[in-house]
Amino acid sequence: MKRRELLIALGGSVIAWPLAAHAQRKAMPVIGFLSSTSPGPYLDMYRQGLSEMGYIEGQNLAIEYRSAEGRVDRLPALANDLVERKVDLIAAFGGVASARAAKNATSTIPIVFLIGTDPVTDGLAASFRRPGGNLTGVSLLIQALYAKRLELISELVPRARVIDLLVNPEGMNTEGVIREIQGAARMKGLQLHIWKADSETEIDATFPALVQGHADALIVSANPFFDTRRDQLLALAARHAVPAIYAWREFPTTGGLISYGVSLTDVNRQLGIYAGKILNGSNPADLPVQQPTTFELVVNLKTAKALGLTVPQSILARADEVIE
Repeated sequence: MKRRELLIALGGSVIAWPLAAHAQRKAMPVIGFLSSTSPGPYLDMYRQGLSEMGYIEGQNLAIEYRSAEGRVDRLPALANDLVERKVDLIAAFGGVASARAAKNATSTIPIVFLIGTDPVTDGLAASFRRPGGNLTGVSLLIQALYAKRLELISELVPRARVIDLLVNPEGMNTEGVIREIQGAARMKGLQLHIWKADSETEIDATFPALVQGHADALIVSANPFFDTRRDQLLALAARHAVPAIYAWREFPTTGGLISYGVSLTDVNRQLGIYAGKILNGSNPADLPVQQPTTFELVVNLKTAKALGLTVPQSILARADEVIE
């Protein structure tokens, strides 16, 4: 196996480059790609953002890939490895755990992160406008979207009176997500049951339990671990006939019912552009933390029919993609 193929097989990516290295820039800069999961389908959009800034992998840029494959406890060692390899920039993907691991590993190598939480509250940035330090990136602020997901699944399943929420108890923003959805459920007069799972076995056990508890619909929280268990979640939702809403379009495009969330296509392109700007000499301290402006609603009509649901015209009219 060639070296580049081996690196890709490892998964993950981090971009790192010392703030004081402008005068000693390498002939070919190296990005360290650090991720809690495998890079996923959006890596091409990240590369597109880099190319818009003049960087093409394999021509004038190298990328070292590191993936924790869903095991966040591996992230600190992977981040330290990238620092030891003197990468020029670290791209921290897959949630705040990756960003924290990178931050703890270096205070000089620029870090461009993709997180779902508030970087100021998490101690990653002084402010959105002027983050300071060696970190900047994109904050999805995922927590704020849960009320909208509750509204959509209630609209799609109008008989629903009991809504269940599946969260990962190890997630960095789990308690905030629970508070957000509890408030939204109270406003709509709905019962909310919360299920916690951080292993395949616990996911398997959750679905029979929520059916036994007469759940009318399920909200699956946005979490890197659940992303790695997408096939398992979709199979269980189909087997137990549970209408479920997800955060990312990959769920309904591969058989899930509906999703509402940030367009990761745009986000990953922006991250690539930021990485390129820093490699060209910009200081991450002066690059504002970006927030997404494009959101996607995707619905799968075939899955809705299998569940005995009629998708209302109000949802179809707003959908960015309808899968038939």
